[in-house]
Amino acid sequence: MTQTLASGPEEQHALSAPFEIGKRELTYSQLVICAALIGVFGGLVATAYYFVLETLMHGVWHTVPDRVVPYFPSWLPQQHYVWIASTIGGFCVGLVLFFMGLPGEMAQVVDKIHSPGKIDIRKTPAMIIASLVAITSGGSAGPEAPLVQVNGSFGSWLGEKLQLTTTSVRVLTFCGMSAALGAFFGAPIGAALFALEIPHRKGLEYYEAIAPAVVSAIFSFAVFRINTGMTIGGFYHFETVPPLTPTNLLEGLVLGGIGAGVAVMFIGVFRLVGHLLAPLEHHRILLATLGGLTIGLIALAFPQTLFFSEEQIHTVIETGATLGITFLLMIAVAKMFAISVTLHSGFLGGFIFPLFFIGANVGLAISLMVPQVHPTLGMVCLMAAVNVAVTKTPVSTSIILSVLSGMAMLPVIVISSFVSFLLTSQIAMIKTQRSRELEGFPTSAPQTSEASPRLVSSPASLAIE
Repeated sequence: MTQTLASGPEEQHALSAPFEIGKRELTYSQLVICAALIGVFGGLVATAYYFVLETLMHGVWHTVPDRVVPYFPSWLPQQHYVWIASTIGGFCVGLVLFFMGLPGEMAQVVDKIHSPGKIDIRKTPAMIIASLVAITSGGSAGPEAPLVQVNGSFGSWLGEKLQLTTTSVRVLTFCGMSAALGAFFGAPIGAALFALEIPHRKGLEYYEAIAPAVVSAIFSFAVFRINTGMTIGGFYHFETVPPLTPTNLLEGLVLGGIGAGVAVMFIGVFRLVGHLLAPLEHHRILLATLGGLTIGLIALAFPQTLFFSEEQIHTVIETGATLGITFLLMIAVAKMFAISVTLHSGFLGGFIFPLFFIGANVGLAISLMVPQVHPTLGMVCLMAAVNVAVTKTPVSTSIILSVLSGMAMLPVIVISSFVSFLLTSQIAMIKTQRSRELEGFPTSAPQTSEASPRLVSSPASLAIE
């Protein structure tokens, strides 16, 4: 595919030009400046979102319990605060969705990226409020999805204000998405590639957006880290892996296959929960309240499943081995149900770190079963394989996990990622992922098959039936 940004405006998008009279192209320098501007904006948005979320989380899960729990009646154990808080939170999520409408999730973002090439900024307020309430309530979904939609819609808005062509607006939308993920993941290149990979099922196709997307991710990453004071480097502190050998490459291959199987199991659980909750689809308040209650009850039995698991992965690394093989696997299955209930009940958020969490638990369990597999290798390879099977992002996931783990295991991670990617190529969780369309031609409907479950419109935009 020809890279278009380096050519002159007269040569660019010849197919789409007749359909976009009055639209203009940016020079490469102007495009880079816009990408940097979007990156700075994205970093500031991520910073504000981070501090608001931290304040809400501390209030709901520390300040309020300290003041309320001591007054619980003797017949109500203090640990029951968990399901009470998550249920109240679910009710609040339902109210937000009822009065502000469904702002959409990652599947809708992917669809809009393809056509019309932009994200509607009018849905931003609903997404911000609903996601903050949902995440604070303990749902198994993270802030990456709302940040992607908020910052991506800013890129779309900027492109429209500048009266750019559809292709150029799409590039700026990608810049916004990359800025969001650059701040969230702390891996600018991996974050930019993730934003560009996720619209497709078989690999990155919008090549012309790579450079500006990386620029946005870098600026957002820098602004976010400066404002929050977070360090740069590996986020998780895994046990050091001995020098890699050819045997480790074979282990990566096997672990990738196991991770693909775990991901298929998760998709099955997701489909099952979707069918069970389908009758309540149009009763948003009731559905979200029931979802909050279920999330809380699961957390009563498995406290590790609460929240979107960024911090909980630390616990798996540090103390997971003391839980034993059976309990680690039970936690992974419980998390599958927690994620499924979260998304199907209308809680807004992303599922990347929750998938990492499932992989970490299963990977550690495998290393306990087979001592020859190093715990770090088992966890990181399963984290990659499970996420890739669902998101279809083998390149970016490998880079992101290599950065987050602070380990020189990239070759093994890549093998696990691509084995999982290839084994699950006919199983699509996000229906709107599809091949790039030529500008100037109608967008065809994405192809589905019996092996690719059909996405339905529901409070969980990733729901499968």
